[in-house]
Amino acid sequence: MKIIVDAMGGDNAPLEIIKGSAEAAQEYSVDIILVGDEAQINKCAEDNNVDISKMEIVHASEVIANDEDADAVLKKKPDSSLSVALKLLAEGKGEAIVSAGNSGAICVGGTLIVKRIKGIKRPAFAPVLPHVNDGHFMLIDAGANLECRAEMLFQYALMASTYMEKVMKVNNPRVGLANVGTEEHKGMELQHETYELLKNSSLNFVGNVEARELPEGVCDVCVCDGFTGNMILKTYEGVAKSLFKMIKELFSKSVKNKIAAGLVVGDLKAMAKKFDYNEVGGAPIMGTAKPVFKAHGSSKAKTFKNAIRLTKDYVSGDVISEISNAIGK
Repeated sequence: MKIIVDAMGGDNAPLEIIKGSAEAAQEYSVDIILVGDEAQINKCAEDNNVDISKMEIVHASEVIANDEDADAVLKKKPDSSLSVALKLLAEGKGEAIVSAGNSGAICVGGTLIVKRIKGIKRPAFAPVLPHVNDGHFMLIDAGANLECRAEMLFQYALMASTYMEKVMKVNNPRVGLANVGTEEHKGMELQHETYELLKNSSLNFVGNVEARELPEGVCDVCVCDGFTGNMILKTYEGVAKSLFKMIKELFSKSVKNKIAAGLVVGDLKAMAKKFDYNEVGGAPIMGTAKPVFKAHGSSKAKTFKNAIRLTKDYVSGDVISEISNAIGK
């Protein structure tokens, strides 16, 4: 399997991207194409003793920064590492692409360069988040489409269910609709119309879910418009970060607390690992005609390696074909 990597995308590129790719190539037996400034990639690898001798490098002279407009991937910087990587995927030079770069540009490029699965209205950003019951749920859409129609949300549910079953190995994923209450009549027109579509489908629809229920594992797929999803995502991440900061401060307060911390340090580390985004790596852009995976912008080597692992599972699970067949039905 050949995976295309945007070597210049992300806060810690190219070093951490190269290191993660090298680790993934060795551990997961995948072939890697690194896309970016060839001289810089080679020098970075040499200076840091990272073996990339078995990787192909495709030169790209530009980089799209995180604060640039999303359409830079098409017009302003056509020779950026992301643009070139997406074109390679569209041309069949690899099975998937992974990038830790500009989220908007990845969504735009995935839609207009790689194209959509036939029948899909809009691709969606779909991160997989942890919950307390030693599992994960997919949040879709988490920011790609701020305004949605009911048909789009229904397609998101279908795509996410397929991904959770084929990649995350969840049997018969439970689909919940994000709403302000669990009662069927809650919400606005978008939620009412989506509720009816999901209720009358073959998906395992469990009804409306409130944001406060998501950490408890009430569903395996949480469907919503991109505005709502992005608010949920950032609140989820922010609360987790603040909570662990408070726990750390609590156990550092006194000698007594430090002794107590020593007694539960293993459990604390296990809890922190459960909510560590490095363990998941990133999120797929669901709905593109070929697998496009967005790694965390602050990815270190471990995070990016895990993003490649999930991308490999995405390809191996034949998720694109499964979605195409489901949409056709």
